[in-house]
Amino acid sequence: MRKLPPALSSFADPFIIGILLVLALGILVPIPSWAISGLEVIGTFAVVVLFFLYGGRLSTAEVIAGLKNIKVQGSVAVATFVIFPILGCVTYPLWLSLLGKTFATGILYLTLLPSTVQSSVAFVSIARGNIGAAVCSATISNIVGMVITPLLVMLVMGTSSGVSLGSIGNIFLQLLVPFIAGQLLQPKIGGWLRAHRGLTKGVDQSTILLIVASSVAGATARGLWAQIQLKQVLFLILASALILAVMLAVTWFGANALGMPLADRIVVLMCGSKKSLATGLPMAAIIFPTATVAAVTVPIIVFHQLQLVVCASLAQTLARRRS
Repeated sequence: MRKLPPALSSFADPFIIGILLVLALGILVPIPSWAISGLEVIGTFAVVVLFFLYGGRLSTAEVIAGLKNIKVQGSVAVATFVIFPILGCVTYPLWLSLLGKTFATGILYLTLLPSTVQSSVAFVSIARGNIGAAVCSATISNIVGMVITPLLVMLVMGTSSGVSLGSIGNIFLQLLVPFIAGQLLQPKIGGWLRAHRGLTKGVDQSTILLIVASSVAGATARGLWAQIQLKQVLFLILASALILAVMLAVTWFGANALGMPLADRIVVLMCGSKKSLATGLPMAAIIFPTATVAAVTVPIIVFHQLQLVVCASLAQTLARRRS
């Protein structure tokens, strides 16, 4: 049976279809407030379990090996937490005029997130890059992002974002503490978790779907979607495409200017140009007021779909060149 092109296969992924279905159902089917509250509680529990599994799965050997490649790790960190936020700040006035404050805030928040883990490593593998460095880069980005992202939100957005010391404390309790607990138990459970990667993937995807469901249902109950126009959707796609294109160019040509071998350039390209849906959605649910969570996370979802499509195609192209 003939395989679909990378761009089409990304949208044919069951997880992507699931997100689209949850979005559609959340917009079209009203849900009572008690059910929305229940989804939020279940989603919070799922986030705690997910980050415990992340901590339990990552071996100490992987961290040490990845940390030795300072040039790659530094490049990904600078791209993720310096260049991306600068790009977000520079373009914010444009999106504010085109999309309004809430969506513009969502795009700015997007640029402050850590890199994604699973898709970054998967695309590096497809493109025949340095997989060990990719695992370390993406994972460290998410660990560091638990602290840096909320601090960047406070620094860049100020008190209007809804961020406070209390919300940062919630991030530590819901994300960092479970991760540390998983790391402490890693010698005992790590081997089993690595042998059953589908467990973490299943919890990962289920958590995202729960958060999307509760956020979208809450937005529907407040009448948010009736306020969104078609042109705003088109501008969101345009904003995502522009930001992604700039970061792909910066990471690829920047790594080349630093004299990196192709395998490491692929890591910087794939890990430095992405943003994490898995971390961004649960963190947004903690950071932002309930009334704005759904709208703020829409740009993350749009950017996520686009980065999957574009980077899948890039990975396949790089793989063919290395054949």
